This record gives sequence, C-alpha cells and structure tokens, in this order.
Amino acid sequence: MERTDDTGFGGIQVIQNKGSGYGVDAVLLAAFAAGETGAKGLPARPAKPLRIADLGTGCGVAAFILHHKLGGAVMTGYDINPNAIDRAERACLMNGLSGDIDFVCTDIKAIEASAAFDAVITNPPYFRRTPDEPGAADPDERYVARHETTADISDFAAVSSGLLRAGGHLYMVHRPDRLADIITEMRAAGIEPKELQFVVPKEGRAANIVLIHSVKGAGAELRMLPQIAVHTAEGGYTEDILRIYERI
Repeated sequence: MERTDDTGFGGIQVIQNKGSGYGVDAVLLAAFAAGETGAKGLPARPAKPLRIADLGTGCGVAAFILHHKLGGAVMTGYDINPNAIDRAERACLMNGLSGDIDFVCTDIKAIEASAAFDAVITNPPYFRRTPDEPGAADPDERYVARHETTADISDFAAVSSGLLRAGGHLYMVHRPDRLADIITEMRAAGIEPKELQFVVPKEGRAANIVLIHSVKGAGAELRMLPQIAVHTAEGGYTEDILRIYERI
C-alpha cells in the first residue's frame, strides 16, 4: 500500500511504500552534502548546474531534498527496485522536477563509468546479507533496501569513483560498525575520506549513524566534525535537527 507524504521541504512530496518509509538518515545525507552540518558541502546555485548522482535512491527523497537545499541541480537517481523507481518518477512529476531530476532502474554494478558527475550521494544498504536469516531466501522491498543483496560497500565505492570527475565529491550515510570497510573500500577505489561526522540518538548514547565526505584523487587527511544529536533528553528533536528540517 502506498502513501504520499509532505517532506516539509518547500512543499516537496514523496510517494512511499507503507512500512518502508524514509528516515532521518536520508535527510541528514542531503543536509550533509549541502554543507548544513559543518562539512564542506556543495555550492548552492553555481553558475553551471552541478551534476549529481544518487546511488540507491529509493523513493528519491534525498535527491529531492538536496535539490531543494542547493536551489537546483541536475540529478540522476539509480535503484535496482522497479517499484521504488516508479514511485520516485511519479513524485518527480508531482513536484514539477522532471526537468532537473531523472531516475534509472538498474543494478548499480551495471552503471558505466563516465567521470561526468560533480558529486555522488548515497544511502546504501547497511547490513550484510546472511543467507539463513529471516527474509533472505525471498527478500521483499524492505529487506533489499536494508541488506547487501546485489551490491556491497566495495561496489558502491567503485561505481562512485567511475561516475565522479577528478576532484568530485562523494557523500555517504552509513552505520559506524561498517566504518573500517567503508574507508578501506573508498581508498581502494581512489576516493579519499576527508570529513567524518557521527550522529547519536541523544547525548550520552553511542553513535548509530555516520556521515562520510570523500573526494576523488585527494590527499590523505581526515577531519572529524562535531557530532550531531538527533533527540533531546526529553525526546524531542534537537535544535540542530530542527534547523536541518527547516523548522526553525
């Protein structure tokens, strides 16, 4: 069953499959790439529109929000799930963004290297696929979105490198327990991690999200950014998150 939701960003709406909606990680990814969390973000309204790829785009929410935050960009979202791509395309029409954003249904490993993009954003599947775990034998949309069923961190890094021009930027959101794999595979693909930012559910808790900004062909130097807390001790959103959601 589908539902249409207002994201709260400039009237942008998304079409989601009930039970597999987007979370704060997609919003954080867009804000991170836009420079709103302290990272070196992409420039807003440059003289020549940026070309940005979104790998594992799902319903297209991160692409829509980043387009809004940058004041425009030429974007292509890729996803293996035809149902997700169908929802993203219909939402794109609904939002009047078809001139700037398009979507392609494909396994990311089938994407040809082009060195044509200024940036890549990605919210890849977080979990390794374990053949004997529940859902692995007959994976549904939610399982595929969350597990490395067809592509892993190595593939996302390699494809990103092939898409990026020299000096191009990769922005990724993932889980801290995969950080060693992420850095290893990015470096193997010629993309150097430059900025790292942890996100905690609330102050005093362990991080459960990590944001990584890397640059193709850059030298080795990694900068740690201040951590972000999502919730206050009382359970509401922190001021940082409210600003990212453009509510204050």
